[in-house]
Amino acid sequence: MDVSDYMLGLGQQAKRAARVLALSSLSQRNHALLCIAQRIDQQRELILAANEKDLAAAKSQGLDAAMCDRLALNAGRIDGMIANLEQVASLPDPIGATDQVRTMPSGIRVGKMRVPLGVVGIIYESRPNVTVEASSLCIKSGNSTILRGGSESIHSNGAIARCIEAGLADAGMPETAVQVVNTTDRAAVGALITMDKFVDVIVPRGGKGLIERITAEARIPVIKHLDGVCHVFIDAGADLSMANAIAVNAKTHRYGTCNTMETLLLDRSVAADALALIGPELQSKGVEVRGCSETCRILNWAVVATEADWYAEYLAPILAVRIVAGLAEAIDHINAYGSHHTDAIVTNNHAHAEQFMREVDSSSVMVNASTRFADGFEYGLGAEIGISTDKIHARGPVGLEGLTSQKYVVFGTGQVRS
Repeated sequence: MDVSDYMLGLGQQAKRAARVLALSSLSQRNHALLCIAQRIDQQRELILAANEKDLAAAKSQGLDAAMCDRLALNAGRIDGMIANLEQVASLPDPIGATDQVRTMPSGIRVGKMRVPLGVVGIIYESRPNVTVEASSLCIKSGNSTILRGGSESIHSNGAIARCIEAGLADAGMPETAVQVVNTTDRAAVGALITMDKFVDVIVPRGGKGLIERITAEARIPVIKHLDGVCHVFIDAGADLSMANAIAVNAKTHRYGTCNTMETLLLDRSVAADALALIGPELQSKGVEVRGCSETCRILNWAVVATEADWYAEYLAPILAVRIVAGLAEAIDHINAYGSHHTDAIVTNNHAHAEQFMREVDSSSVMVNASTRFADGFEYGLGAEIGISTDKIHARGPVGLEGLTSQKYVVFGTGQVRS
């Protein structure tokens, strides 16, 4: 197979399907999502069997535990796919609404109409449930999509793709509205990110190396984030029971996600008492702590952190811990070392919470909640196509609105400009 010709064909088909989707009704798009959900429910065993092939290959290739966790499917995760499709189907129509209409001195009325982006190319690693999440959001927002999953999930993605195609056909929608690239050849990525005649935006979801490559080589706008170096800061006077629950959840709920806490910061006045609660829980879960010198004096089993640890996205049971003089130093640390993804403060001080929210320059800033909530599903978006740390168009979890744009619409009664 010539990869360039193959990808060109996908682009052409996606462009044609995008026109159909943009003109489709809300009921048609919702019906397609529910048909896909039904097909996935019917094909559970085939999907799980395909996933077992991918897991066996991943283990034989020595992929780490975090990668295998992201790759694995089970009954609960398939239930989650179906729930995702049903929730997205229940959301309001993201396209066609006209707002901000105002009358100008000339008598014309000017407003903005929300419209699909067109063709969305999505490149991702490991997690086959992204195939469903991304497809659901693109269909609902009237976009067609080309999905290029990682080579490690080729069998899982193929099985899910067949369910999506069948569901689209059941609903009378073009099967090419969602196309999953069926080759592991890396040249497919290079072709996808340079097909500016057919693809309108690229969304990469994966490791730093993947996203750096796409950002450097793409000829198409990219919605991206590079790292998830997320922080939790325990403020002076914080409820330490709450702080313990939030910190342990933020680190240990899942290690391999971009919204997992990688650095814990503590105000010096509460550090010893807070770590007396948090430290044993982390140790019991097998988390390695890499701490500043003060942290290592309190937790004698911690190892000394290096400068590189403050920048690290571990995606593993490793946590950097630093004790700071107070709120201002915590904010300075986050803005200097963080990745502008998600950062949280645990505090009972309203003024401190307000200052933290104003001054921390991240796409999600939280007060008294785990960073693990930085997720499209948890934010009520139905799902997310990715998390953006960019500052234009879309920032934070990118849901339906992030997959649309706006065009000006003008209503007149015969006005001409003089």
